[in-house]
Amino acid sequence: MADRLTQLQDAVNSLADQFCNAIGVLQQCGPPASFSNIQTAINKDQPANPTEEYAQLFAALIARTAKDIDVLIDSLPSEESTAALQAASLYKLEEENHEAATCLEDVVYRGDMLLEKIQSALADIAQSQLKTRSGIEFSVTQAEVQCCDHDSLQLQPRFR
Repeated sequence: MADRLTQLQDAVNSLADQFCNAIGVLQQCGPPASFSNIQTAINKDQPANPTEEYAQLFAALIARTAKDIDVLIDSLPSEESTAALQAASLYKLEEENHEAATCLEDVVYRGDMLLEKIQSALADIAQSQLKTRSGIEFSVTQAEVQCCDHDSLQLQPRFR
């Protein structure tokens, strides 16, 4: 994403383009004016173009771009913004960042604990299903459940 000054430059360039396009379209579509009682038949055969629609379209585009420029200008730092105020603002943002990082670490830790419980439960379920299907006791470890998918899990029998 571009910085605010670049965004402001782009918006001003866009506004200039819109002004040029609006003037060009209005010149092209506008009715001819008479000069000193000289009548010309240049555009008499052509139907009237919807200049009012063009005027409204360009007015809306120009107004929206002008509002965008105002928003960008308002978001620029003011002259009253000193280095101390900026440092305080950065310090506050850094504190918020550390709090968010701590919260994220806590969520990740709880997720890891939950994952271990689920994997342990899956190992217990696999062990109990194997016990009920045959009289042979199979040994399923949690590491085998973690590293293998359930279709390719091969178990070593242990006889009692």
